[in-house]
Amino acid sequence: MIAYLINQYPKISHSFIRREIASLETQGIKIQRFTIRSCNIDLVDEADKLELGKTRVVLEIGIVRLLIALLQVAVTRPTNFQQALWLTFRLGWRSQRGVFYHLIYLAEACVLLRWLINTGVAHIHAHFGTNPTTVAMLCHVLGAPPYSFTIHGPEEFDAVNSLALVEKVKRAAFVVTVSSFGKSQLYRWCPPSLWSKIHVVHCGVDDGFLALSPIGIPKEPRLVCVARLCKAKGHLILLDAAGKLAAEGLQFKLVLVGDGPLRDEIENAIAQFGLQDFVEIIGWASNAEVRQHILAARAMVLPSFAEGLPVVLMEALALGRPVVSTYIAGIPELVESGVCGWLVPSGSVEALVVAMRKALQLPREKLEQMGIEGRKRIVQQHNAVIEAGHLATLFQSSIENAKK
Repeated sequence: MIAYLINQYPKISHSFIRREIASLETQGIKIQRFTIRSCNIDLVDEADKLELGKTRVVLEIGIVRLLIALLQVAVTRPTNFQQALWLTFRLGWRSQRGVFYHLIYLAEACVLLRWLINTGVAHIHAHFGTNPTTVAMLCHVLGAPPYSFTIHGPEEFDAVNSLALVEKVKRAAFVVTVSSFGKSQLYRWCPPSLWSKIHVVHCGVDDGFLALSPIGIPKEPRLVCVARLCKAKGHLILLDAAGKLAAEGLQFKLVLVGDGPLRDEIENAIAQFGLQDFVEIIGWASNAEVRQHILAARAMVLPSFAEGLPVVLMEALALGRPVVSTYIAGIPELVESGVCGWLVPSGSVEALVVAMRKALQLPREKLEQMGIEGRKRIVQQHNAVIEAGHLATLFQSSIENAKK
């Protein structure tokens, strides 16, 4: 049995984790879901709501039971606890969050330890190299089974030392990155003696996207951007580009699917550029609604400043839609400019205008051919079931090594 640990799960933007878990379960692997905190208020997808019922939330037990769990482990496992406490202080002193938060992580690890023992878990896998991996590592020091984690970026690569990323790799059974770019960043920071632990396992899409028959590019001049409304996704650059296209006299609709902290600023920019008739903000949407918005568009646009490897680009390509994105992180591993979309320098409004104009004006037959090429790439490299098989092999190897 494998335990999955995430900071917030289920979450609207973490559908790729849900697909990964579902794909592992179809291969006969039992998964226990654990999250440090819940975000059930934001859930709109029925599949996420079902996952919520299968997930145990650490912080829902309350502060009193959290402290009781800490004391119980200190009494019953004094040597392990002393080692974990020393590691907690060492991590806390070097981090941006400080010792106090790391003591909370230690208490969370004590709660998780008891749950893992009671359920017979043989391996822990965390997503993101932030606090979930810290908790998994401390839990392992306390006596839990081996752990692994998936690095997505870009947040982890922005704070390698503060997150003690090398320490986490050193103590892990193995580490997964979602792109060769991510692997290279770990190579950059980790000594060569740890490189053999680092594996690329792509995020993927499931039959909800792969099983759909191709649908032709619509006549309507519509583009879509599916992303959290935050600075890293480049929405303000996108609106600047849209304003220039509108000023040329082009008629089009740009649909923004998502929500987030930048919404007010984006709404102000829409008014500033006079784009009220050109841009529509949908807010968060279910997987089925996202599919329909993508299919209704001629292309997906995601002019990000920082990324790992966006799953939404995989979804668009799987549905036969070309994408417009930027030359950063793992995106060029997925998108070949001129073949299944267009890549532009991040932050370049001028280049983005050119790419968006092409997406709006090219004949539908050309766009459909680009979509076909993109879909081939997803089928070959980002099938959730196939990628989960690679992960399952790594889990099995870790469990067998732990028995030796």
